[in-house]
Amino acid sequence: MSTLMSALSELGLILGFEFMRNAFAAATIVAIVAGAVGYFLVLRGETFAGHALAHVGFPGATGAALIGLSPFTGLTIFTILAGLGIGLLGERAHRDVAIGMVLTLSLGLGLLFLHFYTAYASQATSLLFGNVLAIDRGTLAALAGLSAVSLVALGAIARPLLFASLQPELAEAKGLRLPLVSALFMTIAAIATAATMQIVGVLLVFALMVAPAASAMRLTRHIGTGIALAIGLALAIAWSSLILAFFTDWPTSFWITALGTLVFVASAGWKRMVSRRRSAPVSAAA
Repeated sequence: MSTLMSALSELGLILGFEFMRNAFAAATIVAIVAGAVGYFLVLRGETFAGHALAHVGFPGATGAALIGLSPFTGLTIFTILAGLGIGLLGERAHRDVAIGMVLTLSLGLGLLFLHFYTAYASQATSLLFGNVLAIDRGTLAALAGLSAVSLVALGAIARPLLFASLQPELAEAKGLRLPLVSALFMTIAAIATAATMQIVGVLLVFALMVAPAASAMRLTRHIGTGIALAIGLALAIAWSSLILAFFTDWPTSFWITALGTLVFVASAGWKRMVSRRRSAPVSAAA
């Protein structure tokens, strides 16, 4: 009982600061959309494309700062355009090389923009590694809007997207337009990536979009349960990271990546243990 009271007291202390309340609200919004969209990214084997979206957003943000616009606006526009373009490139085997080239070119452009305007070096650091503790109410409202659009759109195409992801040949034979579904999904992934970058930055998006989803897929084969579990793990990672960052004064992004890796490794260990238990009677009988 005393432990519970102590934990509630510590939580009250954390939420007594406005920047921590904003951080928890932003982390909650982003974790929900990252968990849901990340599950489909992993299911479709498009994690590399999702990683590229984050890098493409970098020159968009630095370019926008260069001409006096909001970096968040430039980042969002560039990421959405990149998502639409990647989706229209077709099959993954044919587009990975093009994505890799666009990815490196994007980082080069971002570096070039920073070379001309070094005054934005501090903003670049926030873009690369995220800074959830600096989110204000305006950014929070933008994150809520982007996340709502992303989740509503994902729900609208969920059935054809699932069909196209699990049985693409059959879906195409049934008349489903795979390039259109792919383009729509990558646009949704781009919006989710733009939101997630506000928390973990360009370089660490994988930690919140892929680690919870990949872990959930190791723990359950049921799609509905898997999506719910991916969202739950993303929320647990984001909230735990904020609490640890508050008490240790270490970067929140570090804790998100560390906990994401820990969850992924633990899920792999759990799956291996379950597989051994299931195969044990067969081996004994043999």
